[in-house]
Amino acid sequence: MSGSKAKVRLPPPSLLGRDRELSALSGLIGEVGEQGGCLVVSGEPGVGKSALLRAAVGYGRAAGLQILRSTGVECEAHLPYAGLHQLLRPVRCLEAGLPDGQRRALSSAFGGRVYAGAESPPEHFMIALATLNLLADAAARAPVLMVVDDAQWLDRPTQEALLFTARRIDADPIVMVVGTRTGEGTAFASADLTELDVGGLDDSSARVLLARHASDLSSADRERILKAAQGNALALIELPAALRAAAAVGQDLPPPVLPLTIRLKRAFAARLAGLPQSARDAVLTAAVDSADDLPEILAAASALSGRRISAAMMAPAAEIGLIRFDGLHVSFRHPLVRSAVLQAETPTRLHDAHMAVAGVVADDPQRHAWHRSQAITGPDDEVADELEASSLMSLRRGSATEAIWALKRSAQLTTDSATRGHRLLLAAEHAFGLGRADLVDELLDRAARTRLSRLDLVRMEWLREIFHDGVPGDPARIFQLCEMAGESLEVGDRGLALNLLLGAALRCWWSNPGPTARVMVAASAGQLGGMDHDPRHIAVLGVADPLRHGRVVIERLRGVVLETVSDPGGLWLLGMAAHAVGDPVRAADFLARAESRLRDDGRLGLLSQVLTLQAHDNMELGDWGRARAALEEGRRLAVETGQSIWDTGTLTLTAIMAGLHGDSERALLVASEAEQAANGRRLNDLLCCVQLARGIGLVAAGEYSQAYDALSRIFDPADPAFHPTERFHGVMFLAEAALHAGRSGEGSAVVAALEGDASATNSATLHRQMSYARAVLADERDAEKLFRDALQADLARWPWLLARIELAYGIWLRRHRRATESRQHLRSAQARFDLMGARTWAEQARAELHAAGLRPAPAAAGLGVLSAQELQIARLAAQGLSNREIGARLYLSHRTVGSHLYRIFPKLGISTRTELASWLYGAR
Repeated sequence: MSGSKAKVRLPPPSLLGRDRELSALSGLIGEVGEQGGCLVVSGEPGVGKSALLRAAVGYGRAAGLQILRSTGVECEAHLPYAGLHQLLRPVRCLEAGLPDGQRRALSSAFGGRVYAGAESPPEHFMIALATLNLLADAAARAPVLMVVDDAQWLDRPTQEALLFTARRIDADPIVMVVGTRTGEGTAFASADLTELDVGGLDDSSARVLLARHASDLSSADRERILKAAQGNALALIELPAALRAAAAVGQDLPPPVLPLTIRLKRAFAARLAGLPQSARDAVLTAAVDSADDLPEILAAASALSGRRISAAMMAPAAEIGLIRFDGLHVSFRHPLVRSAVLQAETPTRLHDAHMAVAGVVADDPQRHAWHRSQAITGPDDEVADELEASSLMSLRRGSATEAIWALKRSAQLTTDSATRGHRLLLAAEHAFGLGRADLVDELLDRAARTRLSRLDLVRMEWLREIFHDGVPGDPARIFQLCEMAGESLEVGDRGLALNLLLGAALRCWWSNPGPTARVMVAASAGQLGGMDHDPRHIAVLGVADPLRHGRVVIERLRGVVLETVSDPGGLWLLGMAAHAVGDPVRAADFLARAESRLRDDGRLGLLSQVLTLQAHDNMELGDWGRARAALEEGRRLAVETGQSIWDTGTLTLTAIMAGLHGDSERALLVASEAEQAANGRRLNDLLCCVQLARGIGLVAAGEYSQAYDALSRIFDPADPAFHPTERFHGVMFLAEAALHAGRSGEGSAVVAALEGDASATNSATLHRQMSYARAVLADERDAEKLFRDALQADLARWPWLLARIELAYGIWLRRHRRATESRQHLRSAQARFDLMGARTWAEQARAELHAAGLRPAPAAAGLGVLSAQELQIARLAAQGLSNREIGARLYLSHRTVGSHLYRIFPKLGISTRTELASWLYGAR
């Protein structure tokens, strides 16, 4: 790995009125030798984004970069990965170097054959990872500049793949420049990427540009154009031609009072009117066709016209700048031209054009069905059936977006109301898979207006539920879900019944609906005979009522052989159940295996949930390095996949982690931020974690009385922060705060009240934390026995708790004038705290050692010297994974992994992977 390179010297800006924008582009491209990056160039249609992107291409060529280009096309937005295929075409020769799974996914996305043994369509994120690695390999030869214009019209899968890539190219010599319309709601719009907002030209520049294209127009016409264009560069160039065309046929076309985008489209349509009919037919066919294939377009145009259309007949359209074409391809000079063509034609002409294209692509069932569906107006069950079938092809190609569109259109063409509703529900299920709550709601509202079968009505209720498991714990709604589960069971759909009960259980978990609702959910699950070992069934019992059913759940979890479970969804549910009933060791094991499977499958939506819960359990156990890495990635993925409740969850855990590391100020700040996000929805689980974070942060700051007040809330059933089992994570902190605040009596009363829960459940979290609390709050005659009992437990997987007990016992021994005995415990506690990065408690141990007459060892270099992502990479490298394998697991390019390792080795004072393994295992 080489060091950074010098900046590239680029020519000075040379675009009218765009010095600021060009400076930003040249700065980004000029630094490609030092770092990669992405710039989103946004603005209204026609404002000049494309000209800036062309300037970026010029800069890239001057710098010797590889140029990859793609332009979104409105009518191709339903074709999965069409934009990505265009972009990557020049570098697809490097696909052979990709790992097999990524190569297969990319090939399938681009219409390649489905490989033998493939059990499911390629996941979006696997395709995105293949894209990232392909670009990284290309950049190893020469730096890469990707220029993407009209991103708002790219198909959604391409947008997501490019966004995935844009977030991961900082360490590679790759620059991405994306042009997109303001307010179009692309994947880039809500991303945390650098944005360059392009406004209209200033008056002086606008007048100069207009003079170049309208010198023959009157002063009044020029002023009218200036007023209408409002600095829009494309309008300044095109409106003069529109006025000339109108004048030539004696028409008076004053700009109507409409949005600027409409005016521009009408300007382009005015230029279309003067074309010969043959050229107009060809242009219309090109506009409705989803491909740019010239022979195909000519064949369809001939069918539309009823006579042979040749390429020469398209020349008039090219001469006036509407299209460009060569021997193979046709393209529009600007996507607005395509829009203008479609708006200018009558519905009958549009239908005829689609039917002509459908006839030409009859050997492509998917495109044939799509164009036929656009060629009809009334119901047509045959076409509707074809579209539903084509949705399955879309799913095999990895495009749920296209499948949703096909099912929606299929529903429109369906005569039978129940079938129409069923197709809308199918579309809604796919929309749920994409994380599109808004689209799910829209489709469900439409389905609700059909005559659904009873089972589809129940299915609709489940679909309404799955996006709202964090709403207040309304017992009536939980009872309703249980009743619907019973109805599903009566008609034999046990899977739907379990899904409904799982939704009810999640309502019980996030909120506090009361004991009756919890009992009802568990009782309903009990009616599903023969499903006791289904992960969903176990999760329902554990999540809905962990105190009453904790023993049963743990017994079932003990009967699961981890290595025999391959379904990541099942592993996730088992891990969730283990966490809910307070078995963090087993939860961490299930979740770690689920994480591995989900990474292999590229299912990042569920992966974000797994990582978040994994972080929680690893914090409890003391594997803070792994927890920190999981938390950082989990939050990033929750944001990327639009899961707000899990994003808030990672925020609460971030606050807890800050407190554990001794950063009390950040713990309190982030806790307040998380509380604002959770409070409006009365999410007891998250509010409990917020108070836990506050308490830990205040303990770390030495504010023990305030810490006790914060923590005592989570043990009060009347408080919104109360949660039946999440409170168990705060028992030892409450005891510590009570001890140091002089409120041991209050703390002992809380601990005594928990004894009933401890006898009812075998929650390891509760029993381990109670062992600490009993000892530190005990009177003089019982304390030592309780400390020794606590240390006798199997704490091999609980280093954090072990260190806490050792510290508390060491302090007790020293204060009872048994300094020599105390030193062993204090020294062990200090070493553990140092390695975990528990600064506050490490300093306490160090101070106690000094008071015990022993010079404490200096702070050891622990896992905290590495960032969360560096720690993930270090762990995987120590296990023997190659850079490519690590990249595949963490969704990074292998070259980014190499760059991280280049920085990791000096931090740890090592130079080989063998030393890395020794260091990590030694630290543990």
